[in-house]
Amino acid sequence: MNHQQLERDIEHLEHVISHISAEDRIPLSYWRNRIASVSGAALVPAQASRVKRLTAALSALEERQKP
Repeated sequence: MNHQQLERDIEHLEHVISHISAEDRIPLSYWRNRIASVSGAALVPAQASRVKRLTAALSALEERQKP
């Protein structure tokens, strides 16, 4: 994945994750897979930090979803 595409993907995920809830039509597992695909790329430290924050935010949503 090239640097520009990777940056766009991270920006998109940051936007989406900040606006979704556990009750959205798209399951949280979809977003977990999207984050995983970005994390598998060669990230610079700033990107790795952003992906780590995305993972934490999604984990918090997943925790709220549990009964």
